[in-house]
Amino acid sequence: MKPLKAIRRFDVFAEFNRLDKIQEGMPADEAKGYGLWIAKVVAAKKFGKLPMQPRPVTERERRERELRKWHELNGIEQTDELFDREIVKRMGSDFYENVFSPAIREARREGKTYRQIRDGIRKGWV
Repeated sequence: MKPLKAIRRFDVFAEFNRLDKIQEGMPADEAKGYGLWIAKVVAAKKFGKLPMQPRPVTERERRERELRKWHELNGIEQTDELFDREIVKRMGSDFYENVFSPAIREARREGKTYRQIRDGIRKGWV
């Protein structure tokens, strides 16, 4: 089975972090939003779209963020539905459910880190 579009490091990173958060006890829907959000933040920093030194967050802002279900990026909530649209739909839901996600899960079970799998795991999915 092949993906509809090429699998990116971004996709692997988002899924890896989604699974981390589920393992930590985060609800599955929130874990999807978190995985997408953190992948976008890291990518934006890498490509210079976010400042490396963001302005300090006030205690009030921190408390308000903790109460929200979704992280925001540029005013857009990074939700489970957005994860499905931007990652799952892009590669195809059959591929995601039957190949991609199980492969990432298996690599994690084997104790592999994101850096150990980010390129090699994608090679067979061209």
